[in-house]
Amino acid sequence: MNGLLDQQMIAGGRELPSWFNKEYDTFRSIVTRKDFPCYFGQKGEKKAELRYGCVPHNDWSALPQIVHEFLQLFQETKPARHGLFVFVEPEQEEKSIEYYRAYFWELLQYLHEQDPLPWPNDKPADPEHFLWDFHFEQEPIFVFGNAPAYKQRKTRDLGNSLILGFQPRRIFDGLEGTQPGGMMSREKVRQRVEEWDQLPTHPDISHYGDPEHQEWKQFFIGDDAEPIKGQCPFHVKK
Repeated sequence: MNGLLDQQMIAGGRELPSWFNKEYDTFRSIVTRKDFPCYFGQKGEKKAELRYGCVPHNDWSALPQIVHEFLQLFQETKPARHGLFVFVEPEQEEKSIEYYRAYFWELLQYLHEQDPLPWPNDKPADPEHFLWDFHFEQEPIFVFGNAPAYKQRKTRDLGNSLILGFQPRRIFDGLEGTQPGGMMSREKVRQRVEEWDQLPTHPDISHYGDPEHQEWKQFFIGDDAEPIKGQCPFHVKK
């Protein structure tokens, strides 16, 4: 492993598994392409602002520590717009979108169950509320899933692993969906995504705070252009 990646890894006190290097190489080869739609991911990887973690199928116990260590980066005076990507051990055989979506929400539920701090009193606990957001250590975080089962939405296929992307809300300061800069940046990215995927923007994609929008549906979108139906599987612990 090169020195740069060593500095970017957050292992949660664990030794890195042999499969991770291959999956990271695939991830990097995709997000650093000049035509990759997400400017933020492309720029973050090239500037070494992204951080990485990984968990095996049979032991998720490092996940809370990985996210905790990542959030400590924001204690700096002027933190960069860091993002965290957590790789899950690849499956022996590729699974369906439904399988990876369920796995994604199980991991988020597990992470929440291990959270040492209570859910913020002033934040909605019901995912059906338009201002609901995921929190860990009382930090609001946008989390999104990527998986090899995406065949049409190719921007969500970043290798053989289920990959969870963690973006603390604070990195969007000045880029909110209601701000001119944010609207312009997101519109450009979405246009590029449509070109890459050859699909219209998913109907569940919007901006945080949209009263007609449920944020949880944006966490793991479908591989199509159909709205996600049903209830969110996540629930706040009592």
